[in-house]
Amino acid sequence: MSSTSSRKTKPSAAAAKPMAAARPTKAERRRARAAEQAAAARRAEQRARRLRWGGAALAVVAVAAGGVFLTTRGAGGSAGGSSTGSATRPLVGGDLHTVSVVGSRLFVAGHEAAAASANGGKTWKDVPSLRDADAMGWATTKDAVLVGGHPGLYRSTDGGATFTKVTGENAVGDVHGIGGSGDTVYLASPESGLLASTDGGTTWKTANAETGRSFMGTILVDPKDPQRLIAPDMSSGLQTSSDGGKTWKELGGPMGAMAAAWNPKDINRIIAVGMDGAQLSTDGGKTWKDADVPEGTSAVGYDATGSTLYAGALDGTTARIYRSTDGGTNWKATS
Repeated sequence: MSSTSSRKTKPSAAAAKPMAAARPTKAERRRARAAEQAAAARRAEQRARRLRWGGAALAVVAVAAGGVFLTTRGAGGSAGGSSTGSATRPLVGGDLHTVSVVGSRLFVAGHEAAAASANGGKTWKDVPSLRDADAMGWATTKDAVLVGGHPGLYRSTDGGATFTKVTGENAVGDVHGIGGSGDTVYLASPESGLLASTDGGTTWKTANAETGRSFMGTILVDPKDPQRLIAPDMSSGLQTSSDGGKTWKELGGPMGAMAAAWNPKDINRIIAVGMDGAQLSTDGGKTWKDADVPEGTSAVGYDATGSTLYAGALDGTTARIYRSTDGGTNWKATS
């Protein structure tokens, strides 16, 4: 028998290199898993929107301490009954997207509804003009409050009391992320990428047509340098830009990031919530550690003084809201 018939030939070094290069790194595998989770979440969200309400009336009962709050929806999605009354558990629908402080009021919003509280979350009132707006992010300019959602962009000129959908030439569809400072506003859309405005959100220009399609929630804009941004990215962690959104780099934080907030008195203190939990940074994102937040938290936000941090968790079709006055070490339900 020939000695060459059973000889095993080892691959050359040149042939081995492409094989090694083809193996994804641990970070690449984490990003791929997060991207798959984000895509699955978006598909589930789209299915839920198609099935929501089904054209029939739906009564949602939020049982609160000391009482029951009833909201009735008709086939058109309009609120009836006592939808403008106070409740200790705000109605948000099948998902909870945002917890945000605008002026002296605390807002919480999700798929079907948004609610506002003027007493730190003890009682809530529905915001009828944001019904079915699917509010995903908030931005405050000098003259307006802007909210983005699947139906598009909404604007308020009365401090968030009432909102009107932006239509016409400056309309933008499917807004998953938004944030601003002064007259500078940024908007993230899975359809258009990242858009920027320097006139308070009246007109928009493309800053980056690709990056921003997987952004989610409120985009943080440095009030001293509106070119510096931090955005939650559902396909990774947090992303940051120092040139107004033209270029981006990873900042870290939890994978599958859905929400982020920084202390307005110390913007180096950042808390972020993602698909694999919550993380906190006290040095502007250079280092991160696990954050202790209430179970189920999917949205966070600071008040204007930076002394109170709020967290929101979905409970059925309502939201449980918590507050911390020590930077997130201890939490207490607002109602």
